[in-house]
Order: sequence, then C-alpha cells, then structure tokens
Amino acid sequence: MNVYECLRDRRTVRHFDKVEIPDKTLTRILNVARWAPSSRNQQPWHLVVVKNRGTLDQIGTVAKTGSFIGDAPLAIAIVMEGADQPRMDAGRALQQMELMAWSEGLGTCFVTLRAEEQNSIKKILQIPDQMELITVLPFGVRSGEYNKGRGTPRKPLSEMVHTESFGKFLE
Repeated sequence: MNVYECLRDRRTVRHFDKVEIPDKTLTRILNVARWAPSSRNQQPWHLVVVKNRGTLDQIGTVAKTGSFIGDAPLAIAIVMEGADQPRMDAGRALQQMELMAWSEGLGTCFVTLRAEEQNSIKKILQIPDQMELITVLPFGVRSGEYNKGRGTPRKPLSEMVHTESFGKFLE
C-alpha cells in the first residue's frame, strides 16, 4: 500500500470480523513499533500481546470507552519504562502499529484510559507499578463497513496552516 494512501484512508475501527490475526502480521506490527523513533533512542516501550479471550473480555469490561476490546481477536498494551517523553514516544510507536495494521487490512482504535482503569488493567496484565500503561490497542480484521470510502472529513489546509507567522493563513 502506498504510504500517502494509507495515511489518508486510515480510519478508527471499533468493529472487527471474527478472524484470527496471522502470526506474520502480528510480528510486522510489533516490529514497526520497535523501529519507531524515541527520545534519545531510549526505546522505552514494552508491548504486552493479549490473545486470551477471557483477558480481552476483562480489559473490555474495565476500559469504559474501550469495551470493544472484548470483541477484538488481539490487543497490545503499550507500557513505558523510564522514558523522558513517555506519551510522545508511545504515540510514535502506536501510530506506526496502527498504520501497519491498516496496510494489512486490520483496524484499531486508540483507547483513552482513566487512572483507575489503568491501575486495574495493570493488575490484570501484571504490569509493575513503576511502569506507565499508555493504552491498550485492539486489533482485528476491519468489518466490511470500514473498507469502503476514505477516512473521515478533515478541515482544509487553509483553516490550519499559517505562513511565516500565526494568523497568516495559507491561501
């Protein structure tokens, strides 16, 4: 898939077909996270792959805005250790995972977790207290509704790009 098309067409997916993710595809997703840039090349991430149906259901119950995790065939928790910029570095890795997944016919959705949800999921996944759980990304084959059309509408560049100084919009 062309990178530009992948970036343009990618959509958030919360509905997955009941299809197992091939190990080769999972390895590709994990590798692109590993190759993501990080502050001072710290590579501070840990990735917890979850396939167990019971564990996915538990996480889906705990994550109030991510109940669809329980419907995914696979999820990956992004955990940061000793990072200078944990959210920035995690964001870079998870964006690469999201785009790789899209190019492979899969979808995902970033799930925002409140502190109490993070703590509960850390217990479920046995993540040490000193590490920071950023999110749990569910992955699955996109259901048919996500395979047609382009991504969601976006503002035109003329409403967001300023030239030379703020307030001088691109014409």
